[in-house]
Amino acid sequence: MAQKFGNFRWVKEGYLDNRTDGLVVGQMLFAGLGLVDFCLAGQCTGEIRGQAFRFRNSKFLDDARAMDSLADMDNPQIGKVSLISFDPHPLLPPHPYIEWFSQHEDHYRLELEPDDAHILSVDDCSDIEEISQSIRSRLHPQIR
Repeated sequence: MAQKFGNFRWVKEGYLDNRTDGLVVGQMLFAGLGLVDFCLAGQCTGEIRGQAFRFRNSKFLDDARAMDSLADMDNPQIGKVSLISFDPHPLLPPHPYIEWFSQHEDHYRLELEPDDAHILSVDDCSDIEEISQSIRSRLHPQIR
């Protein structure tokens, strides 16, 4: 297992959808890579469990060096949730935290600023419903 991605500045925006029990699907836009689909076994925790949320990284950096670290990142990302929460640690101020392991046991982690993410309303979820359903249909059977 290797920490493949701790430099979250190369993630511009995305959404994750945990409205299906035991499954988190979504998309993230990465510098150099473009749009990456996600299908992760597991749950979000706390107030975002069973919810969908969208984020926009206020510290995004569109840097050509991103490909040096991201070139071998699988697209799509299939794996398991380690921790996805808006309040990941009792001794730290609440902030969006997204951590997962790929099927190859690569470890990825994103930490965002508190105002970078928000839970989607029922109406906002209609904007992602078709994409989420497509990802679930295509990628869920590939989770080991």
